[in-house]
Amino acid sequence: MLAQAGRPMGLEFIFLDPAEDACAAEFGEHIHADWDDEAALTELGERSDVVTFDFENVPESSASLIESLCPVYPPPRALFTSQDRMREKSLMQELDIPVAPFFPVSSRPELKAAVEQMGLPCVLKTRRFGYDGKGQTVLRLQEDLERAWQLLGDQDLICEGFVPFDAECSIIAARGRDGSTVFWPLTLNLHRDGVLAISMAPVFDAQMQARAEALIQRLLEHLDYTGVMALELFLKDGELLANEFAPRVHNSGHWTIDGARTSQFENHLRAICGLPLGDTACSSKALMFNILGQMPETAEQASAHWQGDLHWHDYHKTARAGRKIGHVTITAESDAGLRAKAAQLAGELGVAAEINLENILEGLGKARG
Repeated sequence: MLAQAGRPMGLEFIFLDPAEDACAAEFGEHIHADWDDEAALTELGERSDVVTFDFENVPESSASLIESLCPVYPPPRALFTSQDRMREKSLMQELDIPVAPFFPVSSRPELKAAVEQMGLPCVLKTRRFGYDGKGQTVLRLQEDLERAWQLLGDQDLICEGFVPFDAECSIIAARGRDGSTVFWPLTLNLHRDGVLAISMAPVFDAQMQARAEALIQRLLEHLDYTGVMALELFLKDGELLANEFAPRVHNSGHWTIDGARTSQFENHLRAICGLPLGDTACSSKALMFNILGQMPETAEQASAHWQGDLHWHDYHKTARAGRKIGHVTITAESDAGLRAKAAQLAGELGVAAEINLENILEGLGKARG
């Protein structure tokens, strides 16, 4: 999607990806190599004017190697911080960004002590490599401690206070090389089994928007950041608590391709290339939902009569259970129109499980309440 946004800008791309069937390969040259292949990293750095990454499990050492050859944005420092939940939460606490209580855990006694201090329920997570609900488990009873340790133990962990949130949301920003910053509307998110199912914008009022912008601005400035960043947040009793940040374009911002004047992908490229940032205002109401596993067979037929209100994105990935292989964005001029179109799409494609309108409305009401 970065390359799709960059082609009209006249940009050319080289991709380093260990997957033989990398879906971006059709948009540029594909260097097929592991993330830590020094020869491949050197080739990428020597042949590029600027290098970026689109997920945070790229080794920080690889980004630093490339940085010795050409500019890398976002900075490897941000990548390093985001790759360990303890470092991440500690930085946010240092910057006075509200977070749930947290404790490092590396043994059964430390797990017991953490639970005693914060109480139940709480969440035990791996410090590294967890995503989409993986690498974590909720502890609700004392009996859950040993089960959780058997599941996740023998590695560095973090125990966090459980947040009974009213809504989940994310603020996405782009910061240019010159420090100029733009923000997209605070987005309402709904998850199923730890995986993002739905994102909807705009939803929140100007006051909540300003509070979210102030939180992510602290991270952007502290890290001397360039590029797009997402900050995932919980809304509880009118207050925002940070969960984690992502130093990259983010799934909850995919709606910006069709629902904003400038997408997160275009502005990420503008930022890292030193170009002026584009307008992030909404061009319409937007609701995006992920497609997991495989694309619905009726997708093309359903798209035929929507007259531009349905925007279908197929990632051309191999179908696999639970894998994000595409998304659909519905656009409309009003909330009512958006809900009606979502209901229609759910009926046509049989995706009622993904588009649960009751959950959307409940989350929307709590967020605005």
